[in-house]
Amino acid sequence: MKIMHSLRKRKDTNKAMAEINVTPLVDVMLVLLIIFMVTAPMLSMGIDVNFPKVKSKSVDVTEEKLVLTITDKREIFLNKNKMQLEELNVKLEAIFSNRIDREVFLRADRSVSYGFVVQVMSEIRKAGVDKLGLITEPPEGMK
Repeated sequence: MKIMHSLRKRKDTNKAMAEINVTPLVDVMLVLLIIFMVTAPMLSMGIDVNFPKVKSKSVDVTEEKLVLTITDKREIFLNKNKMQLEELNVKLEAIFSNRIDREVFLRADRSVSYGFVVQVMSEIRKAGVDKLGLITEPPEGMK
């Protein structure tokens, strides 16, 4: 009789539980919530930068686009018209006073110093230009 009774107890203890223990699940979810709360503000901080793209379509410059060229002698040309850096702001403001599309393409010689190019870009921005594109040569393999 005792053998039967002990067999019955074993069958009862080997039964699968019908309840799920949610405590580990809640612990993991709270840890994930804390991680996201800490890292989310870090993701939104930064500087707005338009990164260059390797493959892009060529720009059709014949559509009356303004192309500002800086030569290796630091000469500034606005669509083949030579001008000084000081008068660039005034000329651009006059050009864009009746235009909706405020876009300029900048083309600079490789040997021009970075500081001078930034000065020219600053004058372009002061004139109220919304979009400033940089014209470069494609890599040797992409020509």
